[in-house]
Amino acid sequence: MKMHIEALSNYRLAYIRRVGPYGSTNIQAMETLKNWAKEKNLLTSSAVIFGIAQDNPETTPPEDCRYDVCIVISKDYPLDNSLEEGKLAGGTYAIYKVEHTAEAIQKAWAAIFPSIKNSGYKMDNKPILERYTVQMVEAGYCELCVPVFS
Repeated sequence: MKMHIEALSNYRLAYIRRVGPYGSTNIQAMETLKNWAKEKNLLTSSAVIFGIAQDNPETTPPEDCRYDVCIVISKDYPLDNSLEEGKLAGGTYAIYKVEHTAEAIQKAWAAIFPSIKNSGYKMDNKPILERYTVQMVEAGYCELCVPVFS
């Protein structure tokens, strides 16, 4: 699996948080976010959407796991009360382009951690990100972004 290193910027986000076991119900939150973004004319070709698992399911009870679906918004975008506002602290990330299928993503998760270890990087103590752009999703891909340091 190919990996490249990228410095992500700090981003202002509009997001929806879902609490409960990670899995297929995350898709419902993603669809709600995308519908909101379409209504606000934010789901353009340059839109960036993140899925962020905030908790480690190995150490957090499934019913307490938090999953945020986010869209990057400009610093001056007037956000109403329909979504939460947050920030994504930038930094160095190992980026893996993955087919946007459950099977491919599951295989990627199994390969990512050995790949990071073999690369000479170490995982940083930040959430792993799923990154989506319109062009990437239309081509059948997404990216897994793993926070790292050397």
